[in-house]
Amino acid sequence: MPPTFHYLTDVYFEPGAIRQLPEILDRLGIKRPLIVTDPGVVAAGILAQMPDLSSAFVFADVDSNPTETNVERGLERYHSSACDGLIAVGGGSPIDCAKVISVLVTHAPPLERYAFLKGGLERISGQKPAVVAVPTTAGTGSEVGRGALITFRNGRKWALLSPKLIPQASLCDPLLTLGLPPWLTAGSGMDAISHCVETFLSPRWNPVAEAIALDGLERAVKHLRTAVRVGTNVEARSEMLLAAVQGGLTFQKGLGAVHSLSHPLGSLQHRRLHHGTLNAVMLPHVLRFNAEACPEKISRLGETLRISSPAVVPDFFATLAHEIGLPTRLRDLSVPWDEVEAQSQAAFEDHSGATNPKPLSVEVCRELYRLAY
Repeated sequence: MPPTFHYLTDVYFEPGAIRQLPEILDRLGIKRPLIVTDPGVVAAGILAQMPDLSSAFVFADVDSNPTETNVERGLERYHSSACDGLIAVGGGSPIDCAKVISVLVTHAPPLERYAFLKGGLERISGQKPAVVAVPTTAGTGSEVGRGALITFRNGRKWALLSPKLIPQASLCDPLLTLGLPPWLTAGSGMDAISHCVETFLSPRWNPVAEAIALDGLERAVKHLRTAVRVGTNVEARSEMLLAAVQGGLTFQKGLGAVHSLSHPLGSLQHRRLHHGTLNAVMLPHVLRFNAEACPEKISRLGETLRISSPAVVPDFFATLAHEIGLPTRLRDLSVPWDEVEAQSQAAFEDHSGATNPKPLSVEVCRELYRLAY
């Protein structure tokens, strides 16, 4: 079957879409794929729901925030099994990890030289094995995104960014998300929402991406509560997965301070904080900070959310996070203030801050952390 739609890559979207995997692998010339996933996906029995791939090999040791070590071990597995392509199964962590493994298959180490902040954009070529993404959460949008986030040995969470990182095909099957627990549904859903909001507010000019962002936002806020409350509701799961894909499609506009502040906290390996949950905590505070720099866009958000006053848009997202059971303060995540404050410099240096509507500084990042704490 042809893809459901093509925008940046081929997206196969429908309940049961996973059945098309063998055909897609054949089209891409992949005979010995490496399945990159994590222990949670394996424990949930999702690999058992996939078509029989007798020639596939599995690497399931990806952390919740993928690390440089995860990438290196996956690369070893790829080479030792003589693989010729990758299937990423899971949330953003396995998908990001698979993207980066694909780079190192054909690009000389060290990995750091491909980080965006190290000038890596121009060093990543299209001469690398194909990646097929199979998302099992509805949030990151990495299945259609041009980026991959990795926590390096130096403790910094850096992105690799390149159009060459977009998977060659994405199989988006809502049925694979039915077993997602409520807390992860909630955190992933707020991740999708934060993508739609931040890309819409980005000052870069891209009307197509903005239209997609607003549609994804409206879809997500309409169906997230149901997806959290009734995880077997296929309609709600489908709508949330589509909203996540839309959030990923809009990455072309860049993100903002929500992600600049979340990324460093997500690099704290001894804390293992969920990225989408961090975004949910930071979103209201960043919106209040940015409001004076983009009042018309904040009003558009209010219209999309059917809110009469733009001033209460930040409160809408805080209330939504509370209603679906997420923490609304950083202190609720059991992170001491000194660890949070110590990330202010890294937050300022994060690549996402370049497209925030209002300029950031180390002091601004520290204050936003304080307000969220």
